[in-house]
Amino acid sequence: MSTESKQPEVSSDGGQKVTLIRSLGCFDATMLGVGAMIGAGIFVLTGMASGEAGPASILAFALNGLVTLLTATSYAELSSKIPESGGGYSFVKRAFPGLFGFLSGWMLWFAYIVACGLYALGFAGYFWEVIERYAPSLAHGMLGLAGTQVLILIFMAMILGFFVWLNVRGTGVTGTTESVITLAKIAVLLLFVAFGLKAVFAAPSEAMTNFNPFFPKGFGGVLVAMGLTFIAFEGYDLIATVAEEIKDPTRNIPRATYISVAISVAIYLMILFVCIAAVKAPGMTSWEFLGEYQETAIVMAAENFMPGVGVVIIVVGGLLSTMSALNATVLASSRVAFTLGRDRWLPAAMARIHPKRRTPHVAIVATGVVVLVMGISLPIQVVGSAASLLFLLVFAAVNLSLLRIRRMYPELTSGYSAPLFPWLPILGIVSNLSLAVYQFNFDPKAWYVALGWIGCGALLYQFYLKDKAAEAAPLTAIPAVAPPPPAGDFRILIPLSNPGNVSRLLRLAIPMAKGRGGDVIVTNIITVPGQLPLRQGMEYVDTRSRPLFEMADEVAKELEYPIFKDLRIAHKVENGILSAAEEYAVDQVLMGWKGFSTKKERIFGEATDRLLHALRADVAVVRFRKDPPYEDILLPTAGGPHAEFAAELIEPMVEKANAKVTTCFVIPKNADAAAVARAHKWMERTTRHARLGELDKTVVRSSNVVSGIVAEGRKHDLIVLGASNRKLFSYLLFGEIPEAVAEIAEPTVMLVRRVTGPVLPWFDTRLSGRRRKTNRNGKG
Repeated sequence: MSTESKQPEVSSDGGQKVTLIRSLGCFDATMLGVGAMIGAGIFVLTGMASGEAGPASILAFALNGLVTLLTATSYAELSSKIPESGGGYSFVKRAFPGLFGFLSGWMLWFAYIVACGLYALGFAGYFWEVIERYAPSLAHGMLGLAGTQVLILIFMAMILGFFVWLNVRGTGVTGTTESVITLAKIAVLLLFVAFGLKAVFAAPSEAMTNFNPFFPKGFGGVLVAMGLTFIAFEGYDLIATVAEEIKDPTRNIPRATYISVAISVAIYLMILFVCIAAVKAPGMTSWEFLGEYQETAIVMAAENFMPGVGVVIIVVGGLLSTMSALNATVLASSRVAFTLGRDRWLPAAMARIHPKRRTPHVAIVATGVVVLVMGISLPIQVVGSAASLLFLLVFAAVNLSLLRIRRMYPELTSGYSAPLFPWLPILGIVSNLSLAVYQFNFDPKAWYVALGWIGCGALLYQFYLKDKAAEAAPLTAIPAVAPPPPAGDFRILIPLSNPGNVSRLLRLAIPMAKGRGGDVIVTNIITVPGQLPLRQGMEYVDTRSRPLFEMADEVAKELEYPIFKDLRIAHKVENGILSAAEEYAVDQVLMGWKGFSTKKERIFGEATDRLLHALRADVAVVRFRKDPPYEDILLPTAGGPHAEFAAELIEPMVEKANAKVTTCFVIPKNADAAAVARAHKWMERTTRHARLGELDKTVVRSSNVVSGIVAEGRKHDLIVLGASNRKLFSYLLFGEIPEAVAEIAEPTVMLVRRVTGPVLPWFDTRLSGRRRKTNRNGKG
């Protein structure tokens, strides 16, 4: 039994390390769980729950929270010990390989599909509410063409089609944006609660009468409401689905799981309380009023006790919640379908990746089609009940898997362990199955649909899929032993992406490292779209990284200097490079630049700009016009540590190629003798610590600094420029002048920047060699 550890993985190419880059912290994971739980469910199902259980719907939500907590402990343990993509399906498949494992993924895919249908229908209902309220003439005209139900189905198909298209294109929301959206939704709901509590405190005795009787439909109504609304408590399991991408999973996954459940349940209970206590409905009880309006009950409640602008906020919040929940479940359901296809438990086409978008387009489109059919053929009550039922069955299977995995793999001792074992998972199994069985009394049709789906899956597996699954092979063999890490005190990291720059960069880097007895580390980042698990990047190891590493090996062999190869799989290029720079505590990063950016607001390109802003290591960015070695180097200067760093950086070129160095300082055309003297002073200060042989010092007279450097640069084959000390604009990475020169100069241009100011503790690249060696060996 292997688990994700903090040690990187290694491919079969000896000396080439393969690392999956974890980029989500505890806060990101928590917001993912909260955002998925506090989605459309609370907006759509509050009215339904109130109609079925009356004031006791609060008890139904509280008991659902308890049932959720029981299963959450199992997810927390399994995810921390087996932090792999796939969530519940991965756990059950590992514990019960074969039919039972397949059926867990089969049911989970269908459960997400049904949830998609619920959210799409919820959006359609809210959208129609907006049109009726704020564009009545348009609503009247639309009703003349089709009935309300037909219009809602049309809206459902439109929003579903939009998110299917969006997922196929690969347009995703970053973790930061997801967190912002989630916090905004929480703020909207807390505003709703605040106004509700204000109304309650204004007439407390009247509010309390709304809770009498508490069980208008008996305890059976509570159980029905629990089964109907359980889907609102699904969402924390998405944390397990992306466990492969969470930093420090043994610590962060359990924390994020428990915190997300606690926040969501607390908000649910507050919303139920104010809806029942604060709503005033002449001629009927508050819970009957809520039950009558079903999926738009919260909007009607807001209209009852909030000012006009508050109603608008709630409506917009409902639209955003249903949209974000729909997008998340389309992604989740297609990811499950993709994983089933990769395991050959669905047609292999489901695992097909779009050649340009690199998204599982077949799985996404197939999921969308099934969601649309489901939404058209079944009413929303059946949709919600069926989703709750299937999630209950899958959650029971996850609890059972924890019991089995504890026995099968006793060596799994690291990570979080659920308390009160085995009683909590046993209670989780009993409570989930009890709710599922009782749900038959409320809506037999949901059970018929679920049993039909399970039966179809069992037949498919027995007569077709079982043999296909046996043919599936692992993506890439990965040995367990990593090559020895670099041992030098000085380290240069070279990110490889453009084959044309591999030889050029190494011919610059190797002399720099050789002069200091240091190491050269070449890294390649394989990017994987957000819709895919990181392990899917293993498919591209041979086709995308091997040619680059082979070219690097040839140069290293020619120059007779060893290099260390590092391969990383990440959702973003900059995350992969930053993780390599941090892990190896590199002193310098050397990278190429194509010479232009496709967007005006970018300098080097979106990923490179973000990387250079975040790096805490010395940086050299090269725009190549001519291949090294360079025999005639121009070193413009205006003073400062970056210019001095540039002078030190070209020392190895002077020693290896006997290059001639000219340093220059640009002054105005009409400058006096004092300005010339200052120019010579600055050139002397810049080169005083560098061994550059016999220097030529040139004072360039020009009305423009950039034009002066570019004109002088035509006489040389390499221009090396230090970053400007003047912080003119926050978005400039090296300074206005160096970047302008790099864009238009004719020879090769190298822009360099030395680390200055405080360095973050987790990225301390300025440690002494002795200290860094100690830390790398895990001692001291």
